[in-house]
Amino acid sequence: MNSNERVPVVSKEVLVPFILITSLFALWGFANDITNPMVAAFGSIMEISTAKAALIQFAFYGGYATMAIPAALFVRKYTYKKGILLGLALYAFGALLFFPAAKYEVFGFFLISLYILTFGLAFLETIANPYILSMGDERTATRRLNLAQAFNPIGSIFGMFVASKFILTALDSEKRNEMGELIFKSLDEVQKAVIRTHDLAIIRNPYVILGVVVIIMFGVISISKMPKRAKNDNPGSAINSFKRLIKNSKYREGVFAQLFYVASQIMCWTFIIQYAGNLGIYKAAAQNYNIVAMSIFLSSRFISTFLMKYIDSRKLLTIFAVCAMATTSGVILIEGIEGLYLLIATSAFMSLMFPTIYGIALHGLSEEDSTLGAAGLVMAIVGGALMPVLQGSIIDMGNIGTFDAVNISFILPFICFCFIAIYGYRTWKDHE
Repeated sequence: MNSNERVPVVSKEVLVPFILITSLFALWGFANDITNPMVAAFGSIMEISTAKAALIQFAFYGGYATMAIPAALFVRKYTYKKGILLGLALYAFGALLFFPAAKYEVFGFFLISLYILTFGLAFLETIANPYILSMGDERTATRRLNLAQAFNPIGSIFGMFVASKFILTALDSEKRNEMGELIFKSLDEVQKAVIRTHDLAIIRNPYVILGVVVIIMFGVISISKMPKRAKNDNPGSAINSFKRLIKNSKYREGVFAQLFYVASQIMCWTFIIQYAGNLGIYKAAAQNYNIVAMSIFLSSRFISTFLMKYIDSRKLLTIFAVCAMATTSGVILIEGIEGLYLLIATSAFMSLMFPTIYGIALHGLSEEDSTLGAAGLVMAIVGGALMPVLQGSIIDMGNIGTFDAVNISFILPFICFCFIAIYGYRTWKDHE
């Protein structure tokens, strides 16, 4: 442990590139968490079911599954920097597509825009995570990635803030009468069309501005000098790398652990609005609870990074997963504001999971295997595409026996945390 303390997490030589790449974590955090509340928003504006509105998440996280492997193959042939620039270009293009999507008012067009946007995010995450790991000593790699990942929730909080203060509160479709009922549902089709045009423009604007910001970031990185990875003139067959990765149980199980983690994170953050709505809390106010959850997540990320100096990361992952199981049990069983508080508290225990699973799964892999290995872990983000749709279908049931379906739906994150706890325990005991 003392050797860890003598090695800097980030050396002075790579500090500027580290800061630039770390800023990308905030950029995709913003995209993630301005998009989560859009499930509820599109459900109201387009008058569609929760399950259909959750296709927003299917499109968003489906882009990761589609583009992660191509991103890894691209960076094997070219450089980290070129891969990041291509990712930023795709990110900006997808964000700017929100302009024509809002003009034509077609839900499927928005889904395509998000799908392309996440092509860019898949490039950025596939490349930025192993790039950060490579920027220094392997002994501090997991701590370095946790430090960089700590800036992801900063972007997320800003995304939630924009969604809460500039989108959800500005939607005419969310205005209510004295009885607290949505006015939109009682209007005729002509009036609804006017409101729909207004509200889709409100949703469009932050994404278009985001596209411009990403273009600026593209310019900054394109003129900046970035460290090169060690040159490998004969990287070997990608097929052989895949075979080695599949045989590696620590990596293989890590991909599934990552899939279940992302699924649980997206479910807990996407449907906090529905959970709060079941308690009579409006969407804009419910989004404030999401901001609190993300603030807790951010604080816990820094705390857990510090704790890793003294506690093995595998052991800490196991402890946090068990605690998350406990809080989600309360979310399921307690019908009231206390259940909402436990749902918010779950974010504290999710904080270290993504970068820690990532670091554990890639630990010890060769340079040529780690790039494709990173792609597999990014592809696991597809969990965020599949599970929210299933949870939305459960919520649409209204009630299950004597329980509200919203409460019962959180059995899905509970199951996910069970798997993560098992993975943490196995790697702590078996693979150490």
